[in-house]
Amino acid sequence: MIPGSETKTDADAHFDASAAPPVAPRRPNRALMHGRLRDDPYAWLAADNWRDVLRDPATLPKDIANLVKAENAYCDRVMAPLKALRETLVAEMRARIKEDDSDVPDKDGHYAYYGRFREGGEQPLYCRTPREGGAEELLLDGEALAENHDFFDIGEMTHSPDHAQLAWSVDDMGSELYAIRTRPLTDGVDRPDVVIDTDGSLVWSADSKAFYYVRVDENHRTAQVYRHEIGADPAQDRLVVEERDGAWFVSLRESCCRRFAIVSIRGHDAAECWLIDLRDAHARPQLVAPRETHLRYDVEPHGDLIYIHNNAGGADDFRISVAPLAAPARENWREIIPHRQGAMIVAHLVFARFLVWLVSENSLPRLMVRDLASGEEHAIAFEEEAYSLYIDAGLEFDTTTLRFTYSSMTTPEEIYDYDMATRTRVLRKRQEIPSGHDPKKYVTRRLFAPAPDGESVPITLLHRADFAPGAGAPLLLYGYGAYGDALSASFDEDALSLVDRGFVYAYAHVRGGADKGWDWYEKGKLEHKPNSFSDFLAVARHLIATGYTREGWIVAQGASAGGMLMGVIANEAPQLFAGIIATVPFVDVLNTMLRDDLPLTPPEWLEWGNPVADPAVYDRLASYSPYDNIVAQPYPPILAIAGLNDPRVTYWEPLKWVAKLRATMSGGGPVLLHTQMGAGHSGASGRFESLEDTALEYAFAIACAAKLQN
Repeated sequence: MIPGSETKTDADAHFDASAAPPVAPRRPNRALMHGRLRDDPYAWLAADNWRDVLRDPATLPKDIANLVKAENAYCDRVMAPLKALRETLVAEMRARIKEDDSDVPDKDGHYAYYGRFREGGEQPLYCRTPREGGAEELLLDGEALAENHDFFDIGEMTHSPDHAQLAWSVDDMGSELYAIRTRPLTDGVDRPDVVIDTDGSLVWSADSKAFYYVRVDENHRTAQVYRHEIGADPAQDRLVVEERDGAWFVSLRESCCRRFAIVSIRGHDAAECWLIDLRDAHARPQLVAPRETHLRYDVEPHGDLIYIHNNAGGADDFRISVAPLAAPARENWREIIPHRQGAMIVAHLVFARFLVWLVSENSLPRLMVRDLASGEEHAIAFEEEAYSLYIDAGLEFDTTTLRFTYSSMTTPEEIYDYDMATRTRVLRKRQEIPSGHDPKKYVTRRLFAPAPDGESVPITLLHRADFAPGAGAPLLLYGYGAYGDALSASFDEDALSLVDRGFVYAYAHVRGGADKGWDWYEKGKLEHKPNSFSDFLAVARHLIATGYTREGWIVAQGASAGGMLMGVIANEAPQLFAGIIATVPFVDVLNTMLRDDLPLTPPEWLEWGNPVADPAVYDRLASYSPYDNIVAQPYPPILAIAGLNDPRVTYWEPLKWVAKLRATMSGGGPVLLHTQMGAGHSGASGRFESLEDTALEYAFAIACAAKLQN
């Protein structure tokens, strides 16, 4: 049996050791930079026509395509004994999903809008009813539209201000290139003026005659905002905002007051915002404050004022200021919510009569509300040891209702409408687990691991109530640690399939995320990036020392930049781990940061450093880049997952990584690669199709744990 498990059949989970892995040919490739010679015999796996592959995977060169297929076949062969387990896992996870689920309706004007699913449906339906109830009107049938598509991801479904039209965007390749279509709601037929190559976001003009959108350029970067007139030729769309520096991302959203489109231009350490008046077809964008190094801000207009969430003047964990809308320059900012170190203001919303902000302190969130007329403030309190919290701006500005979502690793998602005037809350929806869920059978804990430099690294973990630390158990340890993204202690119904098999399930809130404030992020980037790795290993060792697990019993997991973390810890401390799962892993760090033609490279020089311009950065990246630091040592079993159409972490990074691992390692394994041939960075698009991905990962983890009995 798996230690701590009551499911005997899972203890029989094993890999097929008889399968022979594919061998990628080595082809000479040497490059000299800063006097350093770099030998990369697998460089040929990066197709020169990668831009074409994102649009049409069939254009992948045949020799590379054959290797990708051979890797998939090998993964299937090794995982073949786990077929029944994977099917069981999918059935378990699907049984926890309400198949005909629906959203809480969001009121706007005379209607209430919501999404829902048909029983067994993969894709959502977008619907509305009269505001106070009545017959449903189906506005968009995602399930029908997705027929005959292997991948189908709807980006936005947005009705027009006059409630007579719908605009919607879709990516049907997984390459994050969205097409925007509009339809009159009288007949529901899409118009022929389709806008292609967008990031999927859009904002309607106030008169419902046009919309604004973000175009993606030839290097797959968001660089321009255009205005499209309904029914016009998209080739004639008017350019409104353009960013020429490839190191900056352009994004678009509607203000809470619905008067403006807000264009945010962001780098990794600074931002710049522009406002477009949605009432004026010829409006020129208004700059709020020009970009400054290290100045990060975002805005919400409100009448004659503008509310600014910002880090000006050394406010690392942010403050909220106001300024006149007519004169929003930096010198006119006046602080109204002060900065407090360690209590990071994560986000803010501005309603007609209330200001709301979300604060995270020591990786726990809380909500604050201020009455704009009286200035009176109050907090919305929660009791669990670890939990997650999200706020929703909704569709109406002049309202006393704030909608928020609460959950924890033991408590399924709960959606509340909170009356900011009366300070009362109403539960609108509790996530239903059709197969049943008793929170009392599980325990969520918040621990802290001592890091080598004296910092305390937060840990959030989940285990069954009948488990007690001591002898230890198999443990899945998830980490990320980049871009200031904090890991959320939210409910994950899929994780119960591991926990019910005796696993402890844990998050390591390592530096590089903003889990303990913005400084926690700053201390995990650039020259401080190794802190992310040492933090993760400190968490692993602390969980061993406190009896939650044992050395060699941990399955580590990370995705994207968290996949880089997986690659580093595999090189540095393979003996700690029973297995490693690296999803769309950023593992060829040095080579990727040397290529300024790739979509994310110039923007990410501020996250990792620029090895083209600085030999010291070159050396630093070379010192930890997972691909460049593989050595002749035993490695634990490794499962890498890639997306052929992934524009963020290109397919060749994990392909090169597994090839070099197998050619270099002195024992251990197996090392597996599964490439999704019709998906990108986020995997399968359907809500049930994605369970196959999770079942593959969990079956791998269970098989790694089952080896512990031998």
